Amino acid sequence: MSSQSHSRPPPSLPQRNGVSPSYVWLPNGSWTSLGEFFSIRFPHVSRASWESRIARGEVRDESSQVLTLDSPYRVGACVFYYREPEQETPIPFSAEIIHQDDEILIADKPHFLPVTPGGRFLHETLLVRLKNETGITNLVPLHRLDRETAGLVMFSVNPHTRHLWLGLFRDRLVKKIYEAHAGFNEKLTFPLIHRSRLIKDEAFFKMKEVSGGPNSESVIHLDKQELPHSRYLLEPVTGKMHQLRVHMMSLGLPLINDALYPETQAANSDDFSAPLKLLARSLTFQNPLTGKKHFFESHRSLYD
Repeated sequence: MSSQSHSRPPPSLPQRNGVSPSYVWLPNGSWTSLGEFFSIRFPHVSRASWESRIARGEVRDESSQVLTLDSPYRVGACVFYYREPEQETPIPFSAEIIHQDDEILIADKPHFLPVTPGGRFLHETLLVRLKNETGITNLVPLHRLDRETAGLVMFSVNPHTRHLWLGLFRDRLVKKIYEAHAGFNEKLTFPLIHRSRLIKDEAFFKMKEVSGGPNSESVIHLDKQELPHSRYLLEPVTGKMHQLRVHMMSLGLPLINDALYPETQAANSDDFSAPLKLLARSLTFQNPLTGKKHFFESHRSLYD
């Protein structure tokens, strides 16, 4: 992750097992060597770990020069390296590719599998798994989906036309429908539109509603009223983090098995027994190259 607002130079290390190298720009500072900086920037990574990577030629600058911990500190340099999490919890669920062509790939993601590397997850992510499965090194996700949420995720295959597909999401030209299971609130009349202002909570991994002009909007339909939980179809008009989960909570309809809302529960990365009852069910859009209308639907069920 970059420590300054630079654009990323071409990586001087290749992808390895579907994982692109990480990088860090060296900021202004009084460090005299790369090792001194690493000890502050990456306190959780041991010197022995860096020395092992260096011995394999896996720490390089933007000109592909192999670096060592004794290399002089050079402000503005870009250092590439591979992340090496000590241990990842295997995610015992598989994604399904439901569409693939020269432009896009659409995967049906299981619960618990992150879309991209981050935190304690690297190889156990949808992006890395798909790169290894397909051999497509240029895959880039076009939108977000929480680790806890299952369903459809669209990826760009062709870097030359990627901006056109990203434009569909930026301009809200992709209709996304989610299925959710929650309780029932007899005071509500459906369908309804919920708008609110969402900002980061004091807990950085959560969102909260505050007063002020709305920056988020969701359309909520009651699809089936049943016991013990009703089924809803949700259409996010905007794409704020955790938007649907927060909106449903604020309506008195927190999603079943939501470990963050309304109250944060203790996380157990090895417990897969209670998936969040939220599914990215379908994507509808017009192909920006051909004009053809596409509709894709998840093969998963929240009743499994």
